[in-house]
This record gives sequence, C-alpha cells and structure tokens, in this order.
Amino acid sequence: MPTALTRKIVAAAATTATLGGLALAPTLAPAKPVTTPSVTTPSVATTSHDPKFVVVGHRGASGYRPEHTLASYELAARMGADYIEPDLVVTKDKVLVARHEPEIGGTTDVAAHPEFAARKKTKKLDGVALTGWFTEDFTLAELRTLRAKERIPAIRQHNTLYDGRYQVPTFQEVIDLSKRLSRELGRTVGIYPETKHPTYFQQQGLALEPLLVKALTKNGLNHRGAKVFVQSFEVSNLRALKRDLRVPLVQLLDALDAAPYDFVVKGDPRKYGDLVTPAGLREISTYAAGIGPWKDTVIPRDAAGRLTKPTTLVHDAHRSGLKVHPYTFRAENNFVPLEYRTSTNPADFGNLLAELAVFRKAGVDGVFTDHPDVAVAFRNDLVPTR
Repeated sequence: MPTALTRKIVAAAATTATLGGLALAPTLAPAKPVTTPSVTTPSVATTSHDPKFVVVGHRGASGYRPEHTLASYELAARMGADYIEPDLVVTKDKVLVARHEPEIGGTTDVAAHPEFAARKKTKKLDGVALTGWFTEDFTLAELRTLRAKERIPAIRQHNTLYDGRYQVPTFQEVIDLSKRLSRELGRTVGIYPETKHPTYFQQQGLALEPLLVKALTKNGLNHRGAKVFVQSFEVSNLRALKRDLRVPLVQLLDALDAAPYDFVVKGDPRKYGDLVTPAGLREISTYAAGIGPWKDTVIPRDAAGRLTKPTTLVHDAHRSGLKVHPYTFRAENNFVPLEYRTSTNPADFGNLLAELAVFRKAGVDGVFTDHPDVAVAFRNDLVPTR
C-alpha cells in the first residue's frame, strides 16, 4: 500500500493499489482530452442543503489552476469554499511557503533554470529516496525567481495554460489573501494549513511548528474563534502544537498499513490502522478535534474500482467527538469510482456529485476537494437530488 509520501508524489499516475487486500480503481488508458460532458444528478437519497458540510479547497481550486498558487486559493474562495488549504514547507532562510512537497521539480520550472542545476540532489524523504530540488536548499528570494506549473498535466491539460504565471506563495501571503477575500466576499475565508513532513524538517534544524505558531499568533489567528484548522499526518507534532495553539487540530490518516513517519523514527510499531480503531480514535480526541482520513478508508472500493459498503470509521470517530473530513475528491474520471465515470477518457469529468452524495450519506462532515464549486453546489442543493 502506498504511504502518504509515495502516493502523493506519484498521484498523477493513479496506479492500482490495495486496501486490506482490496484493489483500488485501475488507471485508465491515456486519451486525447475531449470536451467535458455534463454530469447527471446522483440517484442517492440525501439532502445536500447542509450549511454544516465543510468544503475545503484542496490546495485551492487545484482542478482549475496550478495547485498552491494564490490564483488557485482565490478561485476556491470565490467558488464558495469555506477553507483554503496550503501545504507548508520551509525555505533555507526559514520562511514558510506553500508547496505540495519539499521537492519542487514537479510543481515549478526549476529544471529550466541552469543556475540551479547543481542543486539537484537525491535525499531520503520520510525514508524514501527522492531526486529533485528541495525548498530547504533555496532562499525565498531564489524561490521567487521560479514559476509554478501544473503537477498532473496529462489529466489537467487546461491548467497548463497557466504554467509560468504564478510564483510560489509564502504562508503570510496566503493569510493576507484570506483576509482580503473575507472582506470582499462578506464572509470569513478560513485557512486549513498542513505541516508537511515535520520530522524531516526537524531533522534538518528547520522545524515548521514554531514558524506556524508565530505566523498564526502574529495575524490574530491563534484563538478558539479563529476559522483555522491545523493538520498533520504525524502525531508527535500535533501533540506538541496542542500546547501552543488554540485552534482545532486534525489528525490526517493514510492507508491502514502505512505508519506516521514519527512513529517509524521512534520505533513505535503502530500504523494508521491502529489509530482508526475505537481506542485509537479516543486517543486522537485527546489532542485533535477531527480526522482527515483517506476516503478509501471511509468507503473502500472493490477490485473493479466500485464503491463498497462504508466502514465504521465515521461512526466510531463521531462517538469520540471527532469531525471527519476525508480527502481527496476530484472530478476527473481518473479519480472517481468506476460507477461514476462518464467515458474512457481519464481527463473527462465524472459524476463527482454522486460520489459526494454517497459519502455524505455515510456521515462525513466535510471534504477536501480539488473542485470546490462542485462540492458547494452539492451542499447548497443547486442541483436537485432525487
């Protein structure tokens, strides 16, 4: 089963994987993108008008703009997302910036800059050898000379129109954007930052946590009423942040047979499968307000890629007082369950509305989505259900 690191690094490939021996959706054969077909309404009994259903713009509106750019975040907010989600990594001069991973070869044009050719390295990121360019080897000023690009161009060809237009944003710029849009839109646009690979950065003397606490405090966002969640795939840093932050924390959960990297380093044999048991969820509730599980642990898929029956995860989490915000809901056929695909073209939009309906019926409290407009339409009942 892919770990959080390996699955996210190779997400574009969408390769077949397993969950407890159950195969996930197979990759569709690449095809020339065609006009996106209209989708039909889900025939699932549910009421989608629910203001408590949280929509998180996953890396912004990354289905429409290159991820982790101010343009992507702004579009997500304008589409109605409650929160925008920056993944936080750190530069050589200790500035928090928003990137999917420390390695930036896949999300910027760094490979086209000969002045940085010598900085290409192979490093162990959470125990996995990875070759590329890493944010901690660049100052912020150097990162400013780079431009963002689409991470999965084979699926999101439209997004490549915007390659080369946007810089790598700082966390402060994301906060400033959320404040400006909150004033303009007349509602609070929340932020949902993730601390990426905290043990990795701690080992390099570039801990993310003090910088995050400082930024939230400086901007008046370190209080119980702030519209902020802080999330992590690791456990130790969330426990430490509990002492310094007044905002709710969210424990991210990967595949059941994967393990938090801080557990691996400490020799703790537990895996995410241990954390999703009733006892594990009760422990999480002592430091976190919610969980962000991989959606296949909420409703697994069968060998063909169809959804099966929900697990007890949502029920068990709610019994421990935890909110449940699964990830990641994407509209393209390459990512939706088999029964909601609309063609054999992986880039065409499938029926994300139907998938959302099934997960809402299973009791989830919100979703991380690359297409926040679809989730907002579902929530607001703009498309009638039957």
